[in-house]
Amino acid sequence: METQDGAELCFPQLFNTSCRKLKPPWFEVMFIHILLYSISLLTVALNLLIIISVSHFRQLHTPTNILLLSLAVSDLLVGLVLMPGEILRNTSCWFLGDFVCFLYNYLSFIITTSSIGDMVLISIDRYVAICDPLHYTTRITVNRVKLCVCLCWLFSVSYSFLFVKDELTQPGRYNSCYGECVLVIDYVAAAVDLVLGFIVPVTVIIALYLRVFAVAVFQARAMRSHITAVTLQHSVTPKAKKSELKAARNLGVLVFVFLLCFCPYYSVSLAGDSLVNALSATYVLFYCNSCLNPLIYAFLYPWFRKSVKLIVTLQILQPGSCETNML
Repeated sequence: METQDGAELCFPQLFNTSCRKLKPPWFEVMFIHILLYSISLLTVALNLLIIISVSHFRQLHTPTNILLLSLAVSDLLVGLVLMPGEILRNTSCWFLGDFVCFLYNYLSFIITTSSIGDMVLISIDRYVAICDPLHYTTRITVNRVKLCVCLCWLFSVSYSFLFVKDELTQPGRYNSCYGECVLVIDYVAAAVDLVLGFIVPVTVIIALYLRVFAVAVFQARAMRSHITAVTLQHSVTPKAKKSELKAARNLGVLVFVFLLCFCPYYSVSLAGDSLVNALSATYVLFYCNSCLNPLIYAFLYPWFRKSVKLIVTLQILQPGSCETNML
């Protein structure tokens, strides 16, 4: 009996303190692993295409695309780090030790927070472009956007550390046995994160986009009604370009899909004892959002389809390819 039990343990040599291995049917494990690792690889590949596209082609170095680049980096890390780690943590024993468990939980917070920050910045970018188009080019510059992206990641690193600092000083303090990797957030920290990491950014995103779409609808109606030149001259609010309205619509789809995937994930993660250790449908939904974003670009942005063709055919290796007309 002792040998049989030992065979079911993650660490047989630690008979009294080791976690037990989960033993679902082998075909179920195989199916889950193939599915989730395939999504992980697809996520990495697609977001790598976004990163190469925006980084390589000079014409794509716009403020909006810099924000999409930052979001693609977050999505790439989801596919490269979070998905494989979540699969390992929930379908097998955790053999990587307590310190790696701390790093994984820390990265999870950083990546999630930076994604939310990127969405807020994208909403602000579209708000200025549509509601104050005359000042867009002076207020939203590439250098300012790069600074905002750096500050967003710096804030994510600092903010996330507040939730995992206890794990650094006492690694594995919440593990019930060896071979486990869990993170427990107390009620005060969960309440703070609920406000700063969920309610405030989601409210800002929704409020800005409601304003953006209200102005966009008004301007679309004005264009269809053929307002006379005299009326346009006396108009108080300058009109945004048609391209900006289209960009607002495209990015609105991106933001909507993000909120659709993000809200269930965040709600479940705060439920119960705030114990984040289950590979539920909401986690899969949130992680799949990182794979959906590049697919949205493929449908809505011609420049992305063109850049993928140039990358796959290795034409970007030719001299001067960074000057290619992408728009």
